[in-house]
Amino acid sequence: MRVNRTTVDLSGYPDLVVIYLGMRVRKPRGILRLLGLGPKLYRSHKDRPDGLLLHEDVIWALFPPHWGARQYWRDLDSLEQWTRSAPHRDWWQKFLRDSGGTGFWHEAYFMRGGIDAMYDDMEAASGLPRFAPVVASRGRMFTTRGRVHGEADKTAPVVAESAYYRGESE
Repeated sequence: MRVNRTTVDLSGYPDLVVIYLGMRVRKPRGILRLLGLGPKLYRSHKDRPDGLLLHEDVIWALFPPHWGARQYWRDLDSLEQWTRSAPHRDWWQKFLRDSGGTGFWHEAYFMRGGIDAMYDDMEAASGLPRFAPVVASRGRMFTTRGRVHGEADKTAPVVAESAYYRGESE
């Protein structure tokens, strides 16, 4: 008997964004950060923010613990709007000050073409950096819109590049 083979019609989602996210424990204290993401951040996808089509939890590895998600967004505008609002914005600002013994990454794939990738405190390569050159997240490479489309953000990033790299020489 033949396999029931199907596909999907994505014509109604011309600006679809698929994003994979992960948080990997790097140090023992990272377990607390991983488990303590906070109920608001975890529940935020269940509140169905505008533009989020689907959220699926993923366990990338058990040792070291490496958990994450796959999300489908209507478009980059709605994804950016959500990332710049509470609770995500607040969590992200806190994480960028101190990763808490974890590493965080995302890889986003765009229906209209392009791939975005960002890795913070990921000492062991995961995903694209396992085969592609890693470069500093500066200038055009600081934001998703810059990396994918070569354009400035429509809204201010959660943390400005000048604030993030304050006191460091370029």
